[in-house]
Amino acid sequence: MIHVVCVHTAMALVEPLTKIFQEYLPEVNVNHIADSSLIKEVIANNEVTNAVRRRLLSYYNGAADAGADVVFNTCSSVGDIADYGNLYARIPIFRIDQPMAAEAVANYDRIGVISTLPTTLAPTCRLLRNEAAKANREVTLVEGLAEGAFAAGQSSDGETHDRLIAEAAKRIASEVDMFVLAQGSMARMEQRLSQLTGKPVLSSPVLGVKGLRKFLNL
Repeated sequence: MIHVVCVHTAMALVEPLTKIFQEYLPEVNVNHIADSSLIKEVIANNEVTNAVRRRLLSYYNGAADAGADVVFNTCSSVGDIADYGNLYARIPIFRIDQPMAAEAVANYDRIGVISTLPTTLAPTCRLLRNEAAKANREVTLVEGLAEGAFAAGQSSDGETHDRLIAEAAKRIASEVDMFVLAQGSMARMEQRLSQLTGKPVLSSPVLGVKGLRKFLNL
């Protein structure tokens, strides 16, 4: 049986991804490594620090030591480290947001990138531009930061979290053809934002697991 280890920088996606794997990729054995101190350090420094980079790389190789065949990296804020990990780690590192980005650039010219953290916008935009280059496509990216939404979510204020995301999307809706949700934890807003704006919305968890299934040839 193929062994997948999901590496998280927060706890929010552990339970949802376990269910998504059970539905879309039940053939694999899934375990999780979650270290919420990672995203706290990224936020505090407004960047991925060297210490965060070292710990992530140690988790990737720790997963290999535990018998994993592939790491499923679930945090877009550290997506660049996942890319580097593919050069450093002994097993492949698959980004949760890569299939979402590939689908977005393949089908739309003007993409709204909605995030609750400024540290997630830059790596997500880089990923989208890289996928566009691979597809020989030109895309326009419009950033929509839902400032304060992450803190609201962390304090269990789901109503404020969702409202701020909706407001960010509505602010840029006239400038874009569709939206991508930069963080997997925002997936619950996919349908609501589509209804509010009349635009397609993509999120990463289900697309990421489906993409991993294709990557594994299952």
